[in-house]
Amino acid sequence: MRGFNLAGRQQGMAAPTLDDEDARLGALRALQVLDTQPETALDQLTRLTARICGAPIALIALVDADRVWFKSAHGLEGIREVPRDASFCAATIVEDGVTEVEDAWADRRFAANPLVAGVPGVRFFAGAALRLRGGHRIGTLCVLG
Repeated sequence: MRGFNLAGRQQGMAAPTLDDEDARLGALRALQVLDTQPETALDQLTRLTARICGAPIALIALVDADRVWFKSAHGLEGIREVPRDASFCAATIVEDGVTEVEDAWADRRFAANPLVAGVPGVRFFAGAALRLRGGHRIGTLCVLG
């Protein structure tokens, strides 16, 4: 695991943050992709990711300060973001390698995630951090089922 801060995590109230959180957020915002229109190439990537993994949902998710915003969302209609504090992706960017959650309903870290607690009732998650050349982890490519 990379250096990160678990302040408030004991109560399940805050997502972990990386030690370089301010620089990471600066790098993400410098890309100027938050809250932008869909892009065909990224939508094709999430569609292909879902097909290869046999998952109904695939996302390119960007982890902002208080939310996780979906730049591309295959198989997920009407939801463009979730709160960071209950997000699979916020937990994924502090891990090395692929993060897997086999039963999200049983994992207290994600029980409040709107995608788990509500529609579509996500149970499985697998994702890997998206890194910029400088090493900053700005989000994830992930599948959910």
